[in-house]
Amino acid sequence: MANITVGEVVRAHYNSGKYIGEVVEDRGDRFLIKVLAVQKHPMQGDLHNPGEVEGVFFHERKALARNEKMNVKKPAVHPYEGEIPDYRESLMSAIEKLKQKLTLKDSEFNQKALEKLEELETNDYGKSYYK
Repeated sequence: MANITVGEVVRAHYNSGKYIGEVVEDRGDRFLIKVLAVQKHPMQGDLHNPGEVEGVFFHERKALARNEKMNVKKPAVHPYEGEIPDYRESLMSAIEKLKQKLTLKDSEFNQKALEKLEELETNDYGKSYYK
C-alpha cells in the first residue's frame, strides 16, 4: 500500500462507485476523503443480488456530491496523478459510460438500471449539475 498523507489527491472505491478526492483526515484503518470528481457511477439495484430484479429491493444509487465526505477503508484508496476533472463533467461522463455498458445487453435488470439512472438525471442531478 502506498504511503498516503492528509492533503493528498487520491482515487477511492466507495459503495460501488469510484471517486477522485482529497484526503482530509487519517482515521486509523480509514481515510476521510472529500469528493472532487466521479470516475465511475455507482451501480443501481441490490448489490447483494447483482443482476436480480425479482424479490429484491432495487436501489437507486446516487453518486456522491461535490465536496461530500466519505469514510473509506485504506486498501480502497490509491494515489491519483493527473489533472482533476470538473465535478459536473466527470459526473456526466460517468453516467454516460454506465449507460453505454447497460445498453450492451438487453435484460430486465439493465432496463431497470437505465430507468433509475434517467430518474437520477432528471430529478437529482438535473437540479444541481445539468444547468
